[in-house]
Amino acid sequence: MRLIILGGTVFLGRYLVEAAQARGHQVTLFNRGKSNPDLFPEVEQLHGDRKLDLSPLTGRTWDAVIDTCGYVPRVVRMSAEALAGSVGHYTFISSISAYASVAQPGLDESGEVARMTDATLEEVTGETYGPLKVLCEEAVTEVFGDQPPSPNFQPSAKPPAQGALIIRPGLIVGPHDISDRFTYWPHRIAEGGEVLAPGDPVAPIQIIDVRDLAEWTVRLVEEGAGGSYNAVGPETPLTMCGILECCREVAGSDARFTWVPDAFLVEREVQPWMGLPLWIPDDPDSRGFNQVNVAKAIASGLTFRPLADTVRDTLSWDQTRSADHPWRAGIPREREAELLAAWRETAISE
Repeated sequence: MRLIILGGTVFLGRYLVEAAQARGHQVTLFNRGKSNPDLFPEVEQLHGDRKLDLSPLTGRTWDAVIDTCGYVPRVVRMSAEALAGSVGHYTFISSISAYASVAQPGLDESGEVARMTDATLEEVTGETYGPLKVLCEEAVTEVFGDQPPSPNFQPSAKPPAQGALIIRPGLIVGPHDISDRFTYWPHRIAEGGEVLAPGDPVAPIQIIDVRDLAEWTVRLVEEGAGGSYNAVGPETPLTMCGILECCREVAGSDARFTWVPDAFLVEREVQPWMGLPLWIPDDPDSRGFNQVNVAKAIASGLTFRPLADTVRDTLSWDQTRSADHPWRAGIPREREAELLAAWRETAISE
C-alpha cells in the first residue's frame, strides 16, 4: 500500500513508519520538517504546515492516511478535506480522554463522549484536550464517512474500505517517549535506594507499548477497518506495584519502595500523573480511567509484548540521553527525599 503519515518523526509516528516499512508498504511523510528531520532519509517527505499550507498534498494519491498529530478540529478538517478523493481511508489517532466520564470501570467504545462548552475555542488545555479530540474525530468521520474517492484515485493495492478509523489510546509508553510519563520509573528505580512509591500498590494501571500500538494500527489500515477502538493494555491487568517491581527486576536494582498514601501526597500538593507518573489518587470520578474495556481491539488483533521488554527497551533508550536533559515528568530527588522524610515523621507521630 501507499501510505501518507501526517507527522511521522516523533514517538508513535516514527514507529508507524517502521511498522509500515516492515510490512512492505510505501510511506510518505507530511510534516514541517522540524522534528528529527534526518530520521528517515529513505522515505519521501513533503514539508508544510498543516495549519497554513496543504498544497504539497495536491495532485497526489495514496491508499490511506494516518493522522498522528491532530488536536484542533478546524485544522484536522482542513487536512481531511484536502485529502478527500485522494486517499481511500483516514485513520485518526485520538485518545481515551475523548470520553465524557471515566468514573465507571469497563468503559467501551459506546461511552458518551466529551463536549466543548464553547466549540469555537482552540486552545489545548487539560480541560479541552478530550473534547477537542472528539470534534477532530467528528470532522474526519464527516468527511470520510461517505466520501467517495475521486475518479482519478487509483490505489496501488487492494483498496481499503472507504471511511474513517478512530484509535483511542491510553498512555503510550516505550522508547523515544520524551513525555517521561513512564520513563521516570525505569530511570528512577535503576538509580536504586529508597524510592517513593505513590498511593495504593494494587491500583490498576493501563499502558500500551508504542510498538504494539503502531503494528496493530497498520494492520487495521490494511484491513480497511472503520469505527472507533480503545487502545490500552495489556490484556492481563497491571498494578502500580507490578510495574515498579518489574522495573527493579529488569534494572537489577537495589531500590526499596516506600509506599506513601494518596492523602499525604495530595495534602503536600504533589501533582498526580506528571509529578509522580502513573499515579492518580483514588477518586469516584476517575476510578475507571485505568480500567477501560479493550475487548474490541483485542478481538481485532491487538497484542501486547511482555512488560519486561518495554521496561528494558525504555531504560536502554533513556541511557542514551544526555545526563542534563530536561525531565518533563517526575519529581526531583531533593523533593522526593523531603517527602519521604516528612512521611516518616508522620508515621512515627501516628
